[in-house]
Amino acid sequence: MTTNPVSHQEPHLERQLSNRHIQLIAIGGAIGTGLFMGSGKTISAAGPSVIFVYMIIGFMLFFVMRAMGELLLSNLNYKSFSDFAADLLGPWAGFFTGWTYWFCWVITGIADVIAIAGYSKELWPGLPLWIPGLATVAILLFLNLVTVKAFGETEFWFALIKIIAIAALIIVGMFMIFTGFQSDAGPATFTNLWSHGGFFPNEFMGFVAGFQIAVFAFVGIELVGTTAAEAKDPEKNLPKAINSIPIRVLLFYVGALIILMSVTPWTQFQAGHSPFIAMFSLAGLGAAATVVNLVVLSSAMSSANSGIYSTSRMVYGLAQEGDAPSVFRNLSTRKVPQNALFLSCVLLLSGVVLMYAGQDIGRAFDMVTTVSAVCFVFVWSIILASYLAFRRRRAHLHEASKYRMPGGIPMVWVVFAFFAFVLWALTTQPDTLLALLVTPVWFLVLGAAWLVLRRRPAHLARHETFKSELAQDLDTEASAIGRDLDGALKEGAKK
Repeated sequence: MTTNPVSHQEPHLERQLSNRHIQLIAIGGAIGTGLFMGSGKTISAAGPSVIFVYMIIGFMLFFVMRAMGELLLSNLNYKSFSDFAADLLGPWAGFFTGWTYWFCWVITGIADVIAIAGYSKELWPGLPLWIPGLATVAILLFLNLVTVKAFGETEFWFALIKIIAIAALIIVGMFMIFTGFQSDAGPATFTNLWSHGGFFPNEFMGFVAGFQIAVFAFVGIELVGTTAAEAKDPEKNLPKAINSIPIRVLLFYVGALIILMSVTPWTQFQAGHSPFIAMFSLAGLGAAATVVNLVVLSSAMSSANSGIYSTSRMVYGLAQEGDAPSVFRNLSTRKVPQNALFLSCVLLLSGVVLMYAGQDIGRAFDMVTTVSAVCFVFVWSIILASYLAFRRRRAHLHEASKYRMPGGIPMVWVVFAFFAFVLWALTTQPDTLLALLVTPVWFLVLGAAWLVLRRRPAHLARHETFKSELAQDLDTEASAIGRDLDGALKEGAKK
């Protein structure tokens, strides 16, 4: 495979993200803020069945990631999944996917800025909300403007903090269980998982309610796909990062939840309270609870950092294809899309304004996260639709691929059915139903913009250039496959 730059005339993104950066970015994406902040609400809604909720979502999204991996590695000129969507489904798909993914991360980033301000207030009472909000955006802008390696390094340490916190929770929880720790709620024991109404205490609809909140915890799992243009040795590092997702989901999500609900019966958990902080406080580790508060803060910082990175790269890619203003095609001397970064950061500042706009921040947070989750389901669906088009139109590349999606086409339809179930689950509660009904407004706005944009000569010219560069890489790919086949045939003849 070739690693030719996107354009020979212009500066291009550099491959500065090493294997450890890619691995930890994948972990950081898989362990979302939702695990630390939203798991109390998920447990109170679904009870112990929440374990199966996280396992099912993780299992289904693994196939989305495998499809994405096969497509990205089929042509290393793809900068992200919006590129292969534009190539395989048509320019409309690249436009809708790119801008929807950008929108997802902007509203997720706004939610993170709100969360950071809220947790900062708990740690430093009396601190005006705008100070941590503004400071977060300024710090992350600086880190992302330096080089892509600086982003990778920052995300590496943020993800490491999350891993250490979850590992500490599991170790402390195991110690409490095996030493028969007693609290007002009773003893810490694994029997707490089934002795308070069984695994499905709120029956089927309680189980369904768990999916509404848990899906948001997986937002960002596809983040590794936006690093494709800046990863060193992507053919080795991307598969390694994607293949480790199931183990991470089992360890970090399922393992942590089993420990939490064994130490304290699920009936004690409530929405709006972090079960991680509660468990360390219960163990008498007050200082550790403060540390976990800082970990939750760093988790939200990590998510906002990922949002700034991914939105800037997506807008840069859209500008390359003519789907965004050309000013966003410019790279700094450090090969960073600085104009796209400034756009993302200005929009994140609206989170600071939102905090002063209304009192019911919790409800606004829930609505924002639901809209984000629906939009992410759309992006994941486009990845799968692109895979179906790839199998139909580029069968020879699928046959030659060293990283094929397991389950193939039938598994794609299984995941589509699961996404339909998730959307139905969102209709069962009034707050999530409202957010679901609001979401189509975004697609109507995008549709109107597309109708105007698609007829512009400049857009058509830039898209044709994009297609010719991809076709050139495909020709190189095909000739390389041909040479490999010839070599194999000659070797066989000699034997």
